[in-house]
Amino acid sequence: MALNKSQGNMYEFVTHTWNTVKGTCPHDCGYCYMKGIAKRFNKPQSPIHFDESELKTNLGSGKFIFVGSSNDLFAENIPEEWILKTLKHCEKYDNKYLFQTKNPTRILDYIDTCVISDKSVVCTTIETNRYYRNIMKNSPLMNNRADAMNIISEVVKTFVTIEPVMDFDLPEFIELIKKANPMQVNIGSDSGHNHLPEPPKEEILALIAELEKFTVVKQKSNLSRLLK
Repeated sequence: MALNKSQGNMYEFVTHTWNTVKGTCPHDCGYCYMKGIAKRFNKPQSPIHFDESELKTNLGSGKFIFVGSSNDLFAENIPEEWILKTLKHCEKYDNKYLFQTKNPTRILDYIDTCVISDKSVVCTTIETNRYYRNIMKNSPLMNNRADAMNIISEVVKTFVTIEPVMDFDLPEFIELIKKANPMQVNIGSDSGHNHLPEPPKEEILALIAELEKFTVVKQKSNLSRLLK
């Protein structure tokens, strides 16, 4: 059982993380930090599974908990039973929750649950407007993510995270983020040394300037590497 204090390159507003779904993420992104951890310790990732013992975790109160920080609770092939068990446990406690997914279309199936509609922020990752197949692997297309977030934003607070930011086409990228209609955009860089196609400083600054015309922009600490 583990309610972990937020640390490292986490969101500044998140106080804790909690994970019920563990093992290899179905999206298999090339920059996945969990794969990096497994490689660093020379240990293979376990098959994806639901950790029933986590349902004994006391989530307390007054926290902002990132649920599913090490996997994607709403990935297409995650069993509905796992999602419902996780949400029902969250409902028992007086906290705020961050649910981040690259498959926000599936969030629509649970948007009326009180833990999503009343206690949560829903976030999706949109790293670029371009589709780098060898990096994004099994992840849903960015347009699909933005379309779903546009609907979700009518009911729930929504964020978009551009991390790790990759080379983009500025006009198309801005329109994609606008479609998602986020109240906040978080921007960060690759912390795992994955040799990703990264934009130069000037393009990142131009992106931030355009985003600030319609939403709040938060720069994560790891973005400083690209802004030197």
